[in-house]
Amino acid sequence: MKCARCLLQLQCLRLLGQSARSAAQYGALLQSTSSSQPNMLHNTQHQVLRRFHGSPACAKDRPVPAEFMNEDDKKRDRSLVIHDDLFEQVAKGAKTKATFNKVVDMFLKRDVRRRGHVEFIYAALRKMPEFGVEKDLAVYNKLLDVFPKEVFVPRNFIQRMFNHYPRQQECGVQILEQMENYGIMPNVETKVLLVQIFGEKGHPMRKYQRIMYWFPKFKHISPFPVPHQLPEDPVDLARFSLKRIASDLDAQVTVYQLPCTDITESGEEITLPYIVGIQSPSQMELLAKHNPSRPVFVEGPFPLWLRKTCVYYYILRADPIPAEEKVEEPYDPERCLDYPLQLDLDLDVDLGDDESFDVEDLDEGPVFAMCMTSQGDQAVLNQWISGLQENNPILGQVPTLFRLDAGPKQLQTAADTESAHHHKTEPESQREERQPEEEPEVTVEEEPRRSQRMK
Repeated sequence: MKCARCLLQLQCLRLLGQSARSAAQYGALLQSTSSSQPNMLHNTQHQVLRRFHGSPACAKDRPVPAEFMNEDDKKRDRSLVIHDDLFEQVAKGAKTKATFNKVVDMFLKRDVRRRGHVEFIYAALRKMPEFGVEKDLAVYNKLLDVFPKEVFVPRNFIQRMFNHYPRQQECGVQILEQMENYGIMPNVETKVLLVQIFGEKGHPMRKYQRIMYWFPKFKHISPFPVPHQLPEDPVDLARFSLKRIASDLDAQVTVYQLPCTDITESGEEITLPYIVGIQSPSQMELLAKHNPSRPVFVEGPFPLWLRKTCVYYYILRADPIPAEEKVEEPYDPERCLDYPLQLDLDLDVDLGDDESFDVEDLDEGPVFAMCMTSQGDQAVLNQWISGLQENNPILGQVPTLFRLDAGPKQLQTAADTESAHHHKTEPESQREERQPEEEPEVTVEEEPRRSQRMK
């Protein structure tokens, strides 16, 4: 019985130990009852136990007063903010790879035990795009080196089964996932670091094995790869973009005008935009067969994304040919010997075969040429049409209509795309409504060598 009473007293003291005032009152109560009335000790203890029965859950949910909070808890909540401030303080001048490595070295030298390394790594991963090191493999290996070595390695199968140190393993997987998102393939140093930190059976090591399995398979899977470093010259970038759009390998790129600066007679400085176009021999044949009584259209700009750079191009097209004017030309069997363009197969048709197909054939009309320019207004595009007349004299007889959409008309990057949408002007529908008012003024052909312009 004495042992049971002692255990009950210890339990009461543990429940009441969170509040110093209650513990003092309880000690005074025990002292008074033991000195004056020893027979009432059991009743007092029983009353106290009944009073606080089932209170451990309430004690856990009860908020801790500010005077009893530990300073370490306050610092732990502000750890990410502190690490972000550390990056901002060191990188006051310029955010480069050197300053980023300097912050990592400062953290490594601050504490031998490297407390708060998980919060620091998360903050560093978030700051990497700002410092321009999100595609640097050496920086990722340096972040993995922040982890303490041989501490999180499981010692037996039970630790491996119950996800030994889950918070640290999730942080390691997050580093590898960010490398995967930016297309960075780990190397042997990454593997050695992961084995030293988490062992050969940890989740980060499994993530590393999956990356090394899939990345070599998808590295050269695209037949039309985009280089990591795009040309900085806008003319060279326009050449590369137009070659990528054109489906015909025989298409030729022509530079109609290079960017330059000219000074007029009045002393005003004028910057002339570049004009780069592309046209294939098959497109020239289609344009030569075009009916001169039907107009052609200059439409655009249409966006083309090359990694984080957006360029815009314009097309010269016509309306679809009416069904009554279509003439099906026979295929030349010697045009392509490897891949025949027509097959005449006499196959037996069964009663259950269905010869109908639910395929929607949409004819959008032929495209005769494409171009890119840094200033997509009607005057610049008219220079492109004038340059096309040298190889396509039929353009001097065909009326040309300009359908230019409101939007950005210059080469932009991903950061400038959102601001470009605020400069939209008159929509196409309003411009098309005004066309009939100005058509009678330009319907007469006065100069057959020059294309007519209709707004």
